Amino acid sequence: MDINAAVAAASAIAGLCTGVVAALSIRWSEREQAGLTRSSLHTEAVLPPGVDTVLSVLRSSAVVLDEADTVVKASSAAYALGLVRGGRLAVDRMLQMARETRRDGEIRQIELDLPRRGSGRGEALAVSARVAPLGSRLVLLLVEDLTEARRIEAVRRDFVANVSHELKTPVGALSLLSEAVMDASDDPEAVIRFAGRMQVESTRLTNLVQELIDLSRVQNDHPMQDAEPVAVDDLVNEAVDRCRSQANTKQITMASGPAPGLRVFGNRGQLAAALGNLVENAVNYSPSRTRVGIAGRRITAGGVNLVEISVTDQGIGIPERDRERIFERFYRVDPARSRATGGTGLGLSIVKHVAASHGGEVTVWSAEGQGSTFTLRLPEAAHPRRDGRDSKAPDRQDPLPGTLPSLPAPEVLP
Repeated sequence: MDINAAVAAASAIAGLCTGVVAALSIRWSEREQAGLTRSSLHTEAVLPPGVDTVLSVLRSSAVVLDEADTVVKASSAAYALGLVRGGRLAVDRMLQMARETRRDGEIRQIELDLPRRGSGRGEALAVSARVAPLGSRLVLLLVEDLTEARRIEAVRRDFVANVSHELKTPVGALSLLSEAVMDASDDPEAVIRFAGRMQVESTRLTNLVQELIDLSRVQNDHPMQDAEPVAVDDLVNEAVDRCRSQANTKQITMASGPAPGLRVFGNRGQLAAALGNLVENAVNYSPSRTRVGIAGRRITAGGVNLVEISVTDQGIGIPERDRERIFERFYRVDPARSRATGGTGLGLSIVKHVAASHGGEVTVWSAEGQGSTFTLRLPEAAHPRRDGRDSKAPDRQDPLPGTLPSLPAPEVLP
């Protein structure tokens, strides 16, 4: 009996100890969970209600700083711009503005140039930073990237300056020639000579204004809204007819090979203007008694059918240093020769925009003293179905308008 009593007492003591340990464990777990909950609530309460949602939909880069200048919240755009690194604001000038705003509560704004991350060419990002208080403890920093807007503004200023310069030359010449005509009213030969010069300058001015209008149209219009299948033979014939008189004057032979069945999809007027500009340039920059060739052919790139229209001349050629810039607006390889031929410096820019808007490209091969070859590549239009309707539906394997696969390097044509 004594042994049984001892065993029972030992069991009771062991059960009591187990219960105490279990109770302590449960209590400790409850305290730990309560601590985590309080910590989570404290973290979530740092930002006022709704602010996190608002910051997530802003287009600006957003950064929220606490009283210790620690980043509480930052958008992905802020990290991409390099504003936040290691949980701290990395731009000293913005950090100084945040401290000043925290001290007096005033809203501040500044424009800065920041170094571009990952670029060793000294390029800078133009940004506008605005700092405002957010509650009693936080400061909100909003940053707008102005780089693209600055670039567009610079392009606009350059374009206006170039247009003003180009218009000033013929307008000034007309003014001087009109005065010369008035002063030479008693000299019929002088009047005829000056009047001829006035006609030349007025034609040049008309051409410049027309090409400015054409460039504006191809940049702003949507050519695929009025797109239709256009036969390449029709485009070539129209370009040849446009330049036939000038070619005959210089005794230049215009040679064009037939391209039966080749069609491209796009705005007929814009495509004709682009090919006409290439042929006109070939005639203008070719010596007398030479040859200009226009040819079209079908090629395949990436399993997609394309149409190449090449214009080859035997002219003066283009120096290598200028080949990358000849498609810029108002850029001329030889300004004096361009003015003598009536060139405005906009023709190739128009060709480039037309090609791009139709899902194609224009390339150039040239050698000084040997001539140049400009190649216009465009997606081929679908061929008519047997029932007589044009196949424009995407069930065919022909490319959709406005698309162009990666192309191989352009061929060097003789």
